Amino acid sequence: MGSSEEAKLQLLLEWLKLNGVELRGCNIKYSDSNKGFGVFSSDGATDGVLLVVPLNLAITPMRVLQDPILGPVCSALYEEGEVDDRFLILLFLTFESIRKNSSWKPYLDILPTSFGNPLWFSEEELLELKGTTLFKATELQKKSLQALYDDKVKKLMKKLLILDGDLESEVSFRDFLWANSIFWTRALSIPLPRSYVFPQIQEEQQNHDSNSELANGDNGKKHEVENGVDSSSIQEETVWVEGLVPGIDFCNHDLKAAATWEVDGTGSATGVPLSMYLLSVEEARLQSGKEISISYGNKGNEELLYLYGFVMDNNPDDYIMLHYPAEAIKDVPFSETKIQLLEAQKAEMRCLLSKTLLDHGFFSNKKETNEFLTCLRTIAMGEDEIYKVTSLLQELVGSDGERQPSDIEVRAATWEACGDSGALQLLFDLLNTRMMDLEEGSRTEDSDTQILEKVYCYNNTHKEGKSNGAPKKQEISRNKWSSIVYRRGQKQLTQQFLKEAEHALQLALSEGN
Repeated sequence: MGSSEEAKLQLLLEWLKLNGVELRGCNIKYSDSNKGFGVFSSDGATDGVLLVVPLNLAITPMRVLQDPILGPVCSALYEEGEVDDRFLILLFLTFESIRKNSSWKPYLDILPTSFGNPLWFSEEELLELKGTTLFKATELQKKSLQALYDDKVKKLMKKLLILDGDLESEVSFRDFLWANSIFWTRALSIPLPRSYVFPQIQEEQQNHDSNSELANGDNGKKHEVENGVDSSSIQEETVWVEGLVPGIDFCNHDLKAAATWEVDGTGSATGVPLSMYLLSVEEARLQSGKEISISYGNKGNEELLYLYGFVMDNNPDDYIMLHYPAEAIKDVPFSETKIQLLEAQKAEMRCLLSKTLLDHGFFSNKKETNEFLTCLRTIAMGEDEIYKVTSLLQELVGSDGERQPSDIEVRAATWEACGDSGALQLLFDLLNTRMMDLEEGSRTEDSDTQILEKVYCYNNTHKEGKSNGAPKKQEISRNKWSSIVYRRGQKQLTQQFLKEAEHALQLALSEGN
């Protein structure tokens, strides 16, 4: 870490302290070129509370709406449904990052300026994702963000800068793209007391309770139950709000998390009411100087790369997303009837096939896979099966036909009337098409493995230089390495599910089902 980064870190630590953040059993330090800054353990936390952040420091939609400059401009748009919660935070980050005298400067200055997610890939790096779901998703996301910037952000930012007395600063699309990536890589879903999120509602309720107590002459009564609602319970209700929590957001991800975060509404755990704190996991033995990780959740490489900009080799939570294209249904026989049945089922035209499904077999009784197979049965059914489904549903609703069958009943009738072979053939075809797309984009799984064996990522800490007299490995960028690891995992899983589907199809055909 250079001297300028060290200076920025010191300014951040002073800023955190000034804003009531308490580093009780940890320090924020530079980790490596891949992770950037992280949170590391230190001596001092006897109760497991490592870090405490007052929630009034969190960047949430409420903060934006209460901001003296952004609030008046955004409130009207928010009430009219022109902007949503996430957009408010993106606007805040964009504005604070370019204004000249931001009180958030020590925090914003230390945040990353570039990212490993595909939005930041070069054209050459993006081609490494060709054939994958992420290739098209990235193109669509970038177009969507550009349109949002052109239609709303530019105009709003100009207005906000003028209100701030700044006639010189200008916003760029890169500024907005940076704010978007900061949000998605660092935001948490924060469980907050309802009274904190909607303070005006709580105040109105308390005024109402006071008036009720005076009217009833019951000074000893703390609250009333009116219309079935206990006024004291309003405070205890939890509202989940997305936001950034400076300090805790420097924790990096690990499947074996060393800590978790909690909200302390009353101050009973930390002595700081309405705070978020980092709590050491009992199983983790935190030696001084060891990095404190949290878990971002059980996410596959597709989601990790898309949102956070990193992947995990041999990720145990990897998955493929399979979907049947809605436009293709128009070309199948009896399409109108099938479309009606799919709508009545509230059918999901896609299914997440996770690696864990292979441990117990794809056809283990799991809700989402069964629903997807029912959808495929509907698309594949012949004229006789359509007649059977119609007859079963008519029996359910009766001769008068006054009652409409539920989505569960329609799925049950479809499952009973149709065999497996048609749906399994469709499943096999979908997986086969997926595999052809992947291999057309970047060749075979074996070719990916050969590339990874010959290279090392210069922005990671593994496989560097010579090993046991072997030739020196070639350097590739972190983005390219991540792309190859991700796409190889997609090919491996697709091939495994393809074998499962083929085996199940052969069984169904041999049994005449």
